[in-house]
Amino acid sequence: MNMFSTRRPEPQSATTPPPSTPAATPSRSNGASTWSHSGGLLSRGVSIKGTVKFSDELVIDGEVEGNIDSTGALTVGEHASIRGEIKTKSVKVRGTVEGDIVASERCELQAGCTLHGDIEAPRLVVDEHATFCGSAKVAPQK
Repeated sequence: MNMFSTRRPEPQSATTPPPSTPAATPSRSNGASTWSHSGGLLSRGVSIKGTVKFSDELVIDGEVEGNIDSTGALTVGEHASIRGEIKTKSVKVRGTVEGDIVASERCELQAGCTLHGDIEAPRLVVDEHATFCGSAKVAPQK
């Protein structure tokens, strides 16, 4: 359409449905970070005591007191607080973790996160604005 055109766009017919947003993609209009994922979401304000197990993807932005055991990818959101051991294929930490992390592929400590515990992973990425108190064992899998 021409920028200075006087034509107005035709209204959508009643039979054309509006574009839909996938239910697993939270969107925020205030400029806060958003996630696009196909797995589960443990949102802010949710608290779990016990063991958490999953197989594909999980984003945690709430509180977990207990161990997390997975063969998939875990994202610890910026509002999350985890107290327990994490064993997973890959993990991205943006919140707070008090416990050890064992990742079979990759561990990433992103800006603003806090980890009090040890890491064991074949690949480790630590942002310069992450807080890490513990030891790291970075070695390829045998």
